[in-house]
Parts: sequence; structure tokens; C-alpha cells
Amino acid sequence: MWEVRLSGPEAVKTVNEALDKFAAEHPVQAELVKLRYFAGMTNEEVSEVMGISVSTAKNYWNFSRAWLLNEIESE
Repeated sequence: MWEVRLSGPEAVKTVNEALDKFAAEHPVQAELVKLRYFAGMTNEEVSEVMGISVSTAKNYWNFSRAWLLNEIESE
């Protein structure tokens, strides 16, 4: 799912910090990340829960993954 392979306690801290920063700047997209990544929902399920179209969910997911990857790689 993610392009970067992280492990250990430092990885958890890095991902948490990146997600916190992302949520401060993009709260709706961060909610989608939480539903997709942590709850294991599909784009279709997320779109229904969030009241957005499937194409918007896919766009948010792609944007979120790119943003978070860039943030984590810059650490």
C-alpha cells in the first residue's frame, strides 16, 4: 500500500507525526485515510460513509498517499 517501508518504534512516531500534520492541513482527506488504512474500508464504502462520490474518494486517496509519502520521505 505504501511505497516506504518503515519499522520499529520510530516508524510509528514518523507516521503519526505525518498524519497529524496532514490532518491539520487536510482534515477531510485525513478522515478518509483513517477509514481506508486503519478501518480497512474500500473507496466505495468510504464514499458512502463520508457522503462523497467514489471518484472523489479515489482522488482524495491518491492525493493523501502522495502527500504522506512525500512527508515521510522528507523526515
